[in-house]
Amino acid sequence: MTPAKSFTQALAARFADRAARTALLCLDGEDDAEARTYRELDARARTVAAALVRRRAAGRPVLISMDGGPHTVAALVGCLYAGAVAVPVPPPDASRAAAERTAAIAAETDAAVMLTGSAHAPELSRRLARAGRSSVVCLAVDCLPDDDGDWRPPALDGADTALLQYTSGSTAAPRGVQVTHANLLATMESLRTALGTDEDSRIGGWLPLHHDLGLIGQLLHPLWLGATAVLMSQHRYAADPLSWLREVSRHRVTVTAAPDSAYARCLAAVTDEDLAAFDLGALRTAVNASEPVSAVTLTAFAHRFAAAGLRPGTLAAGYGLAEATLLVSLADRLPPAPAIVSAEALERGELSPPLPGHPVRALAGCGSARGVTVRIVDPASSAVLPDGSVGEIWVRGEAVADGYWRRPLETSATFGHVTASGEHGFLRTGDLGALRDGELYLTGRIKDALLVDGRTLHPQEAERQLAQSGAPFGSAVVLSAPAEREQIVAIQEIRGAGWSRGQLADLAERVRGCLHEEFGASLGGVVLVRPGTVRRTTSGKVRRSLMRELYLRGELRPLYASAPPYAAEGG
Repeated sequence: MTPAKSFTQALAARFADRAARTALLCLDGEDDAEARTYRELDARARTVAAALVRRRAAGRPVLISMDGGPHTVAALVGCLYAGAVAVPVPPPDASRAAAERTAAIAAETDAAVMLTGSAHAPELSRRLARAGRSSVVCLAVDCLPDDDGDWRPPALDGADTALLQYTSGSTAAPRGVQVTHANLLATMESLRTALGTDEDSRIGGWLPLHHDLGLIGQLLHPLWLGATAVLMSQHRYAADPLSWLREVSRHRVTVTAAPDSAYARCLAAVTDEDLAAFDLGALRTAVNASEPVSAVTLTAFAHRFAAAGLRPGTLAAGYGLAEATLLVSLADRLPPAPAIVSAEALERGELSPPLPGHPVRALAGCGSARGVTVRIVDPASSAVLPDGSVGEIWVRGEAVADGYWRRPLETSATFGHVTASGEHGFLRTGDLGALRDGELYLTGRIKDALLVDGRTLHPQEAERQLAQSGAPFGSAVVLSAPAEREQIVAIQEIRGAGWSRGQLADLAERVRGCLHEEFGASLGGVVLVRPGTVRRTTSGKVRRSLMRELYLRGELRPLYASAPPYAAEGG
């Protein structure tokens, strides 16, 4: 069989081969499931493609703002069928911040068309007009008449851009990664090898389709395989995290994925009665990725959900990023066995065995590289570091994109780098980690790392310790603040109501004590806030740069504060 020249060509061939098989199950309620065969999806995608071709959208960005149902998938595939550049953006009923993100993407891409549903088209048109994008035409996908316009596969090759995958914006402004057809084809092969997927797989989850793990891992990959994609509601998950596992159980999902925080939420919410009602026996792989993976979460989840039929080795920690299309590494399907290392050595940038009586850290291994080459590099000198040394993770391979849309400076800073030994073509991820015996361990991000008395503190570890320190602590953010001497500040959510000033002061001291005991860190201040204050991306990552801005501008409305820019405590 001749290899496909483009991802679109591969999809069209698969749709023809699998016409009568179920392509999609879209779930939006306890008993509501909309199914679509490959034949039905192909027909609607051709209708969308014909409408886009009439508007000369081939080779141009097309925005997609929809709610995740079958029409959303038809819109995405229709863009590919038309040879357009698909640009998934947040759904139309998302938050104000998400609406602002959509407007910014519309301006940056200069898109002429947005695909959406008829229920949202008028409001989206008004929002775009208010943002100065009144020329954008909002096409209601669900109202397009059946008409494939004698559709023919577009003449594309691997170098053509298939989609713009905007980054989460957890550490910087979102940037549009130019994902080519060749990038997608390489990623599909890597995913199939790493996950052991085939046409009989059922791959699903709740992650939104404007997130790379949701779009590429849980939609495009099963469609490329000719398997079944099981798409769940993000809103249902947000209200009830166990709805995710109920649907995995009910629909016999074989592969799912979610960030560490989702597994932690399910652990906190599940009861023995819930476990008795689940049957996770069909699940072969549950990927924990998209944010730092906690070894504690992996171990606890595997142990707790064994009673629901979760088999040993189902959980797999992974690492990837939009700039590498999706996948960089994935652990083998073995029972999670964290690496226990010296905390003191880790702060010096080394993975070393612990010494008796000294602090330790448990690190989750994210497996070996999958279809790419990984190097650990000194970010200052570009020298490749030896096994067990912590440095910046650099990645090279066919799945790695060429750059960001219309951002030449950021592209030059991130892509196409050369190691000190002369190896070319590397992506600088900005993530810190180490390789040991081929296994990748993540330790943090360069931009997040805090310097404490000459030692490196990774705030994710500190935040995890705070979240695990018991009631009434919720999410936390640990960040640096400018001062005569840079200060470390902890922003900690407090559950419950009716706290007295004295009780809040005691809770603030608990925060100080926890971080001093665990990390030897002396805080410049503690800010106690209400639940929901800590901003996150759609995949659950803390929006650290935004939280720092809100803190520095004094916009957090604390229950209690003991640090500038708040002039007085409380309020």
